[in-house]
Amino acid sequence: MNSPLPPAEELALIDRELAQLDARRLHLLARRDWLLRLLQQSGTAAVRWGPAASGSPAWSAGPSGPAKEASAPSAQNVLLVLGAVLLAVAALAFTLVSWGSMGIAGRSAVLAVVTAAALAAPVPLVRRGLRSTAESVAAVALLLTVLDAYALYAVGMPETDGTGYAAGAAAVLAAVWAGYGSALRTLRLPLPAAVLAAQLPLSLAAVAADAGAPGLGWALLVTAALDAALALRVRAAAVLGTALAAVLGSAALLTGAAQSWSADSAGQALAPAALLLAGAALGVAAAWREPRAWAAALVGGVAAVVAVGGVARPELEPGWAVVAHLVAGLPLLAAVRVPALPEAVRRGAVLAGAVVGSLGALTAGAAVAAVLAARLRVLEEVWAVTTPAADPYGPGAAAAVALLMTAGAAWWLSRVSARPEPGVLAVALGWAGLFTAPVLLGFPVAAVFAAQLLVTGAAGFLALRPAARGAGITAAVCALAGAANVSLGALDGRAATFAVWGLLGAGCAAGAAYGPAARWVRSGAGVCAVGYATGLLVAAAAVTDLAVVWWALPVLAVPALAAALGPRLGPVRLPVEIAAAVSGVLALALSAGRPGTLALVLALAGVVCAGAAVRPERRVLGWAAGALFVAATWVRLAEAGVTAPEAYTLPVTVPALAVGFLRRRRDAQASSWTAYGPGLAATLVPSLLAAWGDAGWVRPLVLGAAALAVTLAGAHRRLQAPLLLGGAVLAAVAVHELAPYVVQVAGALPRWVPPALAGLLLLAVGATYEKRLRDARRLRAAIGRLR
Repeated sequence: MNSPLPPAEELALIDRELAQLDARRLHLLARRDWLLRLLQQSGTAAVRWGPAASGSPAWSAGPSGPAKEASAPSAQNVLLVLGAVLLAVAALAFTLVSWGSMGIAGRSAVLAVVTAAALAAPVPLVRRGLRSTAESVAAVALLLTVLDAYALYAVGMPETDGTGYAAGAAAVLAAVWAGYGSALRTLRLPLPAAVLAAQLPLSLAAVAADAGAPGLGWALLVTAALDAALALRVRAAAVLGTALAAVLGSAALLTGAAQSWSADSAGQALAPAALLLAGAALGVAAAWREPRAWAAALVGGVAAVVAVGGVARPELEPGWAVVAHLVAGLPLLAAVRVPALPEAVRRGAVLAGAVVGSLGALTAGAAVAAVLAARLRVLEEVWAVTTPAADPYGPGAAAAVALLMTAGAAWWLSRVSARPEPGVLAVALGWAGLFTAPVLLGFPVAAVFAAQLLVTGAAGFLALRPAARGAGITAAVCALAGAANVSLGALDGRAATFAVWGLLGAGCAAGAAYGPAARWVRSGAGVCAVGYATGLLVAAAAVTDLAVVWWALPVLAVPALAAALGPRLGPVRLPVEIAAAVSGVLALALSAGRPGTLALVLALAGVVCAGAAVRPERRVLGWAAGALFVAATWVRLAEAGVTAPEAYTLPVTVPALAVGFLRRRRDAQASSWTAYGPGLAATLVPSLLAAWGDAGWVRPLVLGAAALAVTLAGAHRRLQAPLLLGGAVLAAVAVHELAPYVVQVAGALPRWVPPALAGLLLLAVGATYEKRLRDARRLRAAIGRLR
């Protein structure tokens, strides 16, 4: 072949073109695989280029076919696993069933040959690239070594202790498997199996030696230490070693904790304490070496606290044992100020101190909750002066100490960490400890009330500080809880009731007037002040031995005072007025036992509302005043035995309608409810009430006719108030007249008819729901267009 280029240059050119062709071919093959996968996922037809029957390339089109349910490697793995399982079953059957029919030489020869063959088979399999097959054969080989150990025990050492032999066999198998896995690095199973087998020798040896729970705990802890060392030194075994170290170490620490808590003396608690301290050292060492192992330092810190507190526990009462654990655990929080410690150790130690403090606070809180709930017994007999004193040397005093210690630690942590959560806990725990300490220490009743009032006032003062956000909310809740509890306890004596409630009410009033405080704090203080004022007036009325119905008169002074102050209340005006309205409702409820007194209270309440309605921003109270005046009138008429209310209502209705007519003539935009509503309601509503209690037919007939006339007049003049009031009264009269017949018909019908009719109605409404909704909207719009 002749070429114009020199041979060397032409060779280089051909090499470059071949390299380009190879790169292009690889790109096209990758693109082809992607397109085939895309077509298989979409289920469309795929056109393939493949050899025809004659061996020449040909185009072929057809559906891509269903996707394979299992890939080739997964199917291969399933077959290999099944084969290994079958071989293992066969080996077990041979060992357990057919072993006795052979002599000693035959047994040894068979097991030796089979085990040696199984151990050697993975070598050529790995060389040929059959790695999965080699793994399966290696698994069978490991199982055969276990059977060899069992056979050796059954034939050669039947008198040996089984647990001790198992410990030795596990150690030997772990060493053999480790050497086998080190020799064949490509196999992934032998080394993890060796690690798992290494977990058994020390524990089984402790059981065989009758070392008891302490010996077993030490065996577990030493094994966990070895696992931790393996996880730190061999990165490939980090996950398995860490998991095993965590499980065995936790088991060892739980064993030590159980022994420590069950010890009857400090001497008996020393051995478990040593085990716990060793476990704590192991956890700290692991966290020192591994930055992510802060959980190990956490567990170690808690274990150290349990060890130290467990030695002191047998010599102390249960409550003071909690204090001892706090003394040992709370100093761990100081690790946050030791920058020389690794981050994992520092974090674990702080969390361990927090866990110990939380558990101590919960334990002490249970005793404190019982003290707070004990005051509910005062409600059994108010003003009886029978509250028992607390035991000054009981475990409750230790509960207060525990709470105060935890609160101090939380406060210190909030200062050094600049986080709000510890401050919130410090406020709650400090309040609980200080509030209950006087009761738990057996102080006199007066001293208890004085101390608790001071604590409640301090919490309220903290809540008034605008800078305290989370702590302020917690302080407000604590102040409210403390005020409620001490108020409940003050009901045990009359003097205590007036003194405690008066001081709390004055404090709440001062808090409501404190300008720099948050608005919600001031509003809550104002509501509490109204409540205490109401309570004091009720207590004062009770002291005078007046009838309960007359207690309402002094209670009405509260809403009267709130109405008189009005704008002077500032931003707390609305919540104070709402609380005063609740006091007014209480006054009505107190006077409900006697109609004459109820009428008087209703009239006085109407006067209060009318006085408040003088101010432009409270005009709406005029409606309430009118309703109260009308109610007072009708209560008085009912007490007088009036059976014809129309004689008293019509003289009011006629001029009221005349005034409304004149109002509408002067102001066409005035609402019909303002012009005609009060006058129509003054007669229609009392007449309707009388008609429902009237057995005759004259009153319902006359009232129905009048209501019909009012309804027609409202429809004709397009006035909303006459239309709705007249229609409602007319419907109520109709229901009253038809009710006996409906009851009679319902009694004559079979019992299945009413449910069936109700079901049909629901089906009809559901089927035409959208249409009915549109009709309701049209009706509402039509009524809204009326005056």
